[in-house]
Amino acid sequence: MTGSQTRPARKVATAKRDRVRDHVLQLIDAAAPGTSLDSERDMAAALGVSRPTVRAALQELVDSGHLVRHQGRGTFTNPRKIDQALTGDPATALAAPSAEGVWTSQVVSFRTSAAGASRATRFAVPLDEPILRIVRVRVVEEEPMAIERIDVPAALVPGLGPADMESGNFYHLLRDRHGIVVSEAVQTMEPTVANPEQAELLDVDVYAPLLQIERTTKDSVGRVVEFVHSVYRGDRYRITTRLRLDDASG
Repeated sequence: MTGSQTRPARKVATAKRDRVRDHVLQLIDAAAPGTSLDSERDMAAALGVSRPTVRAALQELVDSGHLVRHQGRGTFTNPRKIDQALTGDPATALAAPSAEGVWTSQVVSFRTSAAGASRATRFAVPLDEPILRIVRVRVVEEEPMAIERIDVPAALVPGLGPADMESGNFYHLLRDRHGIVVSEAVQTMEPTVANPEQAELLDVDVYAPLLQIERTTKDSVGRVVEFVHSVYRGDRYRITTRLRLDDASG
C-alpha cells in the first residue's frame, strides 16, 4: 500500500479542510467586503469534498473573523470595519474626525422624565429636574452600527424634536441652535455582548461582541450637558488611537 493510502483518516480530513480554507481565503482576498459565498453544496461539488468538510472549514473562518453567517441568508465575507480615529491630544479630543461613512439615525425613544437620584447627581440638578432621554440606532452604509442612549437636561434644548436627531452632528446643533459649546468629555470603553433587545436592533446574534462606550460631556462653562451610553457592533466598528509619546512613556 502506498503512503497516501495508509495515512490516518484524520490527517486526510484535515488536509481537505485546509484545502477548502485556502480556497475560501483566496476568494476573500479577491472579493469585496460583504460578498456572498457559494452554498456549501456548490462549494463541496466544485472542490470534490464533503459538505461537512466545507462546513467545518467555513466555521473556522467565521470563528477567526474572516466570514460572517446570517441565518437564512448565507455566508458572507466580513464587511469592512468603520474606523473612528481618536487623538491623544486633550486639546482636540472633541475635534476628532467623525467616523467613516455617512451616518443617519433612527429614533427609538424620545421622552422626558424626572432626573431621579443618579441623574440629579450627574447633572448637578434637583431630583425633579426634567431630563430628556433619546435612544437612537445609528446607521451607516444601510446597516445598523450602534445604539445610543443620550441624556440631556430638557431645559438646555427647548424645542428639540425626534427629527432633529435623525441626521447631522448633535454637538453642532447644541452650538448653533442652543448656544451650548461643548469643550471636554470623559469617555470610557469596554467590551460587552449583545442582549436580546440590542441584538434585534443591531441585527446581530444574542451575545455577539459589542463595544460599550460611556461619555460625560461638559460645556465651556463647566456644566455637564450630556451623558451618553452607546454600544457599537464589534464586527463592524474599530477605533484607531494616535498617541504622543515622550521620555515618560512606556
